[in-house]
Formats: sequence, structure tokens, C-alpha cells
Amino acid sequence: MITHINGKLVELNPAYAVVECNGVGYMLNISLNTFSKLGESESCKLFTHLAIKEDSHTLYGFYDSLERKIFRMLISVSGVGASTARVILSSMQSAEIRDAIVNEDVALIKSVKGIGIKTAQRIILDLKDKMLKAFDDIEITSKSGNRNREEALSALEVLGFPMKAVHKLIDKLVEKDPLIVVEDLVKQALKQL
Repeated sequence: MITHINGKLVELNPAYAVVECNGVGYMLNISLNTFSKLGESESCKLFTHLAIKEDSHTLYGFYDSLERKIFRMLISVSGVGASTARVILSSMQSAEIRDAIVNEDVALIKSVKGIGIKTAQRIILDLKDKMLKAFDDIEITSKSGNRNREEALSALEVLGFPMKAVHKLIDKLVEKDPLIVVEDLVKQALKQL
């Protein structure tokens, strides 16, 4: 199995990168996060995952090993293929995905385009324990159990605010005051949006 490729970055676009290594050009499917981290570099090292099917051999490239680890976990979930995993990795940072799964944040995972509530729940159900075993440095936060937080997020979603920005803002407000009531949480969030 090919574990990584180190070479000259010949071509780069948001969907794939071509890396030349010893005269051979390797096309690697990448996420938007990897694309943005590669930037204008001339040479690069990408961690890889090789998917072999009856009709194709597809190489996926990742800027760091954490992103590859999350990708491999995501594709192990029934109904989540490589394309869906790439969309998830393009929508959020690897650490955000890991934390969302561990903290059972269905709304955040569901905010990814193409992910419905059932798929988000299945991802959490299948991967939470695996994540806790694979990453011993993570903690389960109180965010998932905060009913006021969930209600405030729901209210702001109904009002049409983008979920990514709302999640971060609500989390900051709850961190400042864990006992804040829903009305105050929504009012403070609206002032800052």
C-alpha cells in the first residue's frame, strides 16, 4: 500500500493534486482543507489512501495523518463513501469533525451539504467509541447535553443564520456562562451576528 507521496507539486486545483515523484505523476483526490494548506508550495508530502475497486484504483491525498485517519473512519460507516467523506472533510477541519462526533453534535454534522439527519446519527453511532479509543487526548464536553444550547441553535437555524458561524458563537457564549437561559443566549447571539 502507498502510505505517502513526497515530490514536486505539478498541478493543484480544489478537487485534486498531481504530485511528480521520480518521474511519475500521481493524481490524488484531495479535500478543500488540503487544497488550502498546500497553497503555492512547489514540493509537498501528502499522506495517501488507495481505494481499489473492480473498475478503478483511486488515490486520495491528505495534508496530515489526522485528516487521513478521519477519512478512513468515515468511509467505514455504512452509506458513507469516499465522495461523502471528502465533502465532510472539505466542510470542516479534522479536529472539528472528531469533536462533533465525540460530543454527539448531530446538528453540526447535518450542516454539511448532502448529509441528512439519519446519516449524521449513523456516523456518530458508528464512530464515537472508535474515536474515543483512537484519540486518547479528547474529552467529552458538556456541549452535547446542554438543552439551552440546542434550543438556541434550533431557533437561529430557523431564522436563517449559517450554522457554522452560529455553532462557534453559541459555544463561546455557553462557555462563558454554562447556566445561560435560551432567551438570553439567542439575544446575545443576535447582537453579535
